[in-house]
Amino acid sequence: MNLTQAAEPISLAAPPRNIAVDAYRGLVMLLMMGEVMQFARVAQAFPNSFFWRILAFNQTHVEWAGMGLHDTIQPGFSFLVGVALPYSIHSRACKGQSFRRQLAHTLWRSLVLVFLGIFLRSTGSSQTNFTFEDTLTQIGLGYTFAFLLAHCRPRWQWTALGGILFGYWMAWALYPAPGANFDWVAVGVPANWHYNFTGFAAHWNKNSNLGQVFDVWFLNLLPRASRFVYNSGGYLTLSFIPTLGTILLGLRAGEWFRAAAPTIPVKRFVLAGVLLAAAGLLLHFTGVCPIVKRIWTPSWTLFSGGVCFLFLAAFSWAIDVKGYRKWAFPLVVVGMNSIAAYLIAHLWEDFIVSSLHIHLGFKMFQAFGAELEPLMLGIAVMLIYWLILYWMYRRRLFLRI
Repeated sequence: MNLTQAAEPISLAAPPRNIAVDAYRGLVMLLMMGEVMQFARVAQAFPNSFFWRILAFNQTHVEWAGMGLHDTIQPGFSFLVGVALPYSIHSRACKGQSFRRQLAHTLWRSLVLVFLGIFLRSTGSSQTNFTFEDTLTQIGLGYTFAFLLAHCRPRWQWTALGGILFGYWMAWALYPAPGANFDWVAVGVPANWHYNFTGFAAHWNKNSNLGQVFDVWFLNLLPRASRFVYNSGGYLTLSFIPTLGTILLGLRAGEWFRAAAPTIPVKRFVLAGVLLAAAGLLLHFTGVCPIVKRIWTPSWTLFSGGVCFLFLAAFSWAIDVKGYRKWAFPLVVVGMNSIAAYLIAHLWEDFIVSSLHIHLGFKMFQAFGAELEPLMLGIAVMLIYWLILYWMYRRRLFLRI
C-alpha cells in the first residue's frame, strides 16, 4: 500500500480517467460511510413516519433474502474492482511490465487486501480476529484468480463464470438441508425465525449450510479467543467464490468499455443488467436458488451483478453521453480515493465524533430536536470525511494498493 501523487491535476472537463466509474465508486463509498447518519435510530424516534422507515430500510442489510440499497455496497465495490482491472493491466503493460511482474504485484495486492480486512476487523479486539467475510478479504481472496482470467478470451471468462456459479450451487444443493430436529438456537438462529426457507431452498438457510460447516472447521484452525461456532450475521468465508463471479462481471464491463471507446456501450450495459437481474429473480422465485446477499448465493451474484450494470449504465449515460459532469464532482473526490475513504470510515469515526462533542458540545446537534441528533451529528462527520478526501484530492494524494 502506498500514497501516490498524481502527475497532473484531474480535470472533469477533460478526464484522463473514466469519470463515470469514479463517480459510481464514490456513491458506493458514500453509502458505506453514510452509516454514521444512523437512519435506523432516527426512524425509531418517528415510528409512524413512512419516510424514515424507507431511509432506515435502505441503510441496513435485509435480514436474509432480498435487497435494499445498503446491500448494493459490497457487490458494487467488487464489481468496480473488475471494471478497473483491464485498465490496470493495460497501464502496466504500457510501462513495460512483464506478466510475471504483474502477477507478483497482483499476489501482493491480494495479500494486502486480505490482511487489511483482518486488521480492520480486529480493531478493538484483544487479539487478531481471523475472519474472512468482509469486503476487503473477500475481494483479496478472489483477486488473483480474476487477474489470471483477465488474460483469457471472453468465452473462457464466461465459461469460468458459469462454472463457478453452477459448481458452487451444486455443492450447496448436495449438502444435506437441516432436518426437522435441527438445533437452530445452537447456531444463533431463533427457533421461530421466519426468514428460513422450506423445501429445496432450505439448503440456503442461515448457519445450517455448507459454508457454515467449512467455517467451523477452517476458522478453528486459527488462533482464537474462543472456539468459532457461528457468525451472527450468517456471513461466510466461502462467499469469496461467488464474489469472484461478481468481479468477473465487472471485468467484462471494463473490457466492453475499452473495446467500444470512445463510444460508451450504455445499451449493452442495460441489456446485461436486465438479463442478469431477470435470471437471478427466476432462480429465486422458482426455488432453485434464493437471492441472499449474506451468503452470496449464485442467484445473488446474477441479480446484484445486474443491478451493478444498471448503475454503471446510468452513470455512463449521465456523465459520458449527456455530458452532465459537474454534479458528479463530490462523488469523484471520494471514488478516486476509495481505499482512503474505507480506512477513514473504519478508523476515524470514533475520534471525529468524540472531537466534535468535546469542542462543540452536544446541544449544537440537538438544534432540530433530540430525535434528529444522530442525523445532524452524522452529517457533520460525513462533511469532515469529505473535506479530508477533498484535501487529498487537491494535493493529488491517492492511496493505492
